[in-house]
Amino acid sequence: MGKRRPRARHGKNVKCQRCGRPEAVIRKYGLMLCRQCFREVARELGFEKYS
Repeated sequence: MGKRRPRARHGKNVKCQRCGRPEAVIRKYGLMLCRQCFREVARELGFEKYS
């Protein structure tokens, strides 16, 4: 059999732009923030909590 290509590691090198944490990064809308940082700055970015 032929050689196997290495598996792509999707999202493993993405880090939070604010604190550098590599876990739980929100990439939607180009935020690039971990969930903890997002909770701290969400109001300033214009997000609203409805419930």
